[in-house]
Amino acid sequence: MCLDMYELANYEEGGREMNKIMVIGVSAGAGKSTFARRLGELTGIEVTHLDCLYWKPNWVEAPPEEFSASQQQVVQNDQWIIEGNYTGTFTIRESYADTVIYLELPLRVCLYRVLKRRVQFHGKTRNDIAEGCKEKIDKAFLKFILTTYGPRKKTMIERMQRYIGEEKTVHYLKSSKQIELFLKTYKKSKANCV
Repeated sequence: MCLDMYELANYEEGGREMNKIMVIGVSAGAGKSTFARRLGELTGIEVTHLDCLYWKPNWVEAPPEEFSASQQQVVQNDQWIIEGNYTGTFTIRESYADTVIYLELPLRVCLYRVLKRRVQFHGKTRNDIAEGCKEKIDKAFLKFILTTYGPRKKTMIERMQRYIGEEKTVHYLKSSKQIELFLKTYKKSKANCV
């Protein structure tokens, strides 16, 4: 399978069902949280946002053992959608996942969305992050996005190729249009099964 090709054969032709789904992305602002929430609404599968497990109120990091244990608990369920990268704990999720959905929007789109989110949620806590973590942005976070985008893109593509070799279903979505088409196609496919 060529990773540059977008394909929905699993839904249009009655392929494997998605039960254990990793939603990952090239960067902050790729749309992982929103996509996972919408997919959860369509599938009825509970969504776990890793930011909710990692961050304690007031942006305090969870101890590594606690963060890992929380994920270990989620992956034991028969169905789940886990959204977020946290590459240091990928192995916990990837060994159980049957489906990986990778969002790779352009850097300019990711940066725009991060800045938009900062304005939209100014002084508020988003529902995809721990309570008490009011939206913020700083130079270090923007620098992180700018300096990791290229290397992460390369690493993620290598990771997707490995997942394909492991016979996981991989969806590589590179634009807002592809994301919308994916969700629309899934919704249509689900309606046809009823």
